[in-house]
Amino acid sequence: MNSEFDAAMKRPLSGWGRYPLRDCAVRRPETVSALRQPIQASDVSLLSRGMGRSYGDAAVNADGYTILSERLNRMLEFNDRTGLLCCEAGVTIEDILQTFVPRGWFPTVTPGTKFVTVGGAVAADVHGKNHHRDGSFCRYVRRLTLILASGETVSCSRVENSDLFWATVGGMGLTGIIVEVEFFLRPIATAYYKTLNLKARNLQETLDLFDRYEPEYQYSVAWIDCLASGDSMGRCLLTLGNDATVGDLNRQQQERPLEIKPRRRLRVPFDFPSGLLNRYTVRLFNYFYYHRQRSAKVEKIVDYDSFFYPLDSIWDWNRIYGKRGFVQYQFAIPSAVSREGLTQILTLLSSKGCGSFLAVLKRLGAQEGWLSFPMPGYTLALDIPIRPGIWEFLEQLDRLVLDCGGRIYLAKDARMRPEVFRQMYPEFDRWLAVKSRIDPQNRFRSALSERLHIEPLPETATSLLGR
Repeated sequence: MNSEFDAAMKRPLSGWGRYPLRDCAVRRPETVSALRQPIQASDVSLLSRGMGRSYGDAAVNADGYTILSERLNRMLEFNDRTGLLCCEAGVTIEDILQTFVPRGWFPTVTPGTKFVTVGGAVAADVHGKNHHRDGSFCRYVRRLTLILASGETVSCSRVENSDLFWATVGGMGLTGIIVEVEFFLRPIATAYYKTLNLKARNLQETLDLFDRYEPEYQYSVAWIDCLASGDSMGRCLLTLGNDATVGDLNRQQQERPLEIKPRRRLRVPFDFPSGLLNRYTVRLFNYFYYHRQRSAKVEKIVDYDSFFYPLDSIWDWNRIYGKRGFVQYQFAIPSAVSREGLTQILTLLSSKGCGSFLAVLKRLGAQEGWLSFPMPGYTLALDIPIRPGIWEFLEQLDRLVLDCGGRIYLAKDARMRPEVFRQMYPEFDRWLAVKSRIDPQNRFRSALSERLHIEPLPETATSLLGR
């Protein structure tokens, strides 16, 4: 490593789950031209990092430089007729909301936190509550600009350098450094959503409600009690939503339909004791959370901040899991086996007492990027504190997910085995052929890619794959 970037530049970094924690040499360029310097000046490995909201080790590079993109956050051009925005990769969803919601525009796809950069949204091909209908973030990306391992700046899209485009969306930052993104926002009349909140008594009723109501709603998400058993197994609170019209709002909201009141922010001031979140405390929380809604059906008008980003009002909420951190285990399984697969997985979770008080169930549509996570079916995300026996338990879950033909979300993963990864992502060889061609020396890598043994093929193998 160059002496000008020695230990003084090192910083401990992790994902949002706070596991694993690695000492990383970081650089924070002010301009895109400065971004090229570490590529051209040395042969160490590189990885671009946004807000660090991937949960595991996808945005951590302990062997080379981790490039912080937070100052590459300029909005470059916006077409107020089409909603096409061109911006640098360090622009966050929060930046977009603050700038464009008052002008009547909103991200077509947003994850469950606004503290995500546009570059990170592309690299993980994030999805939201509307994936079953509208797809993932990259469906609305028109063009990407990347800096490759050669130092060359390349533009790619569905028609220009299309193989690079499909390798980059969902490619976890391993094809190059994303510097600019062009993507479409969607028009809105208000900053509010008309929601229907339904209470389901068990998994069968939960999935029946999804089937019944989703055709009428653009957004859907369920909190599910993954520790309930017997006749209550899979009980949930299902929230569905559509854009609210001006006529849906009260008089005060109608006066400023594109403005919302700022929410009060709370902060978790310290790490909670390890072991506080156990089967007994989580079971108790889940019981009261489920019964907080007394009626089977409740309609509300809520602002976009409350609807999409409820946890963003609690700063440092990841400290609730203690110093050892947690893993978010998010998997998807195909529609054809969803009921049987979810039943098996919830049975295992309940029997082992490894439930999560933040368990989110969503319906997914089709996948586009070669390493993109979604598939037509359901996805369940579980936050599980790190404690003895957790790794063996998660391997049991891996086997169930594999048996269902499912996969684990790379942006959330911190411990999957290489052989499991290859079984879950059948387009990996196609992706690897592009990686081998544009980055044969494996300049762009991460702790995730090293753990999963993702590395370029020898030149002869690449030639054979390309035939």
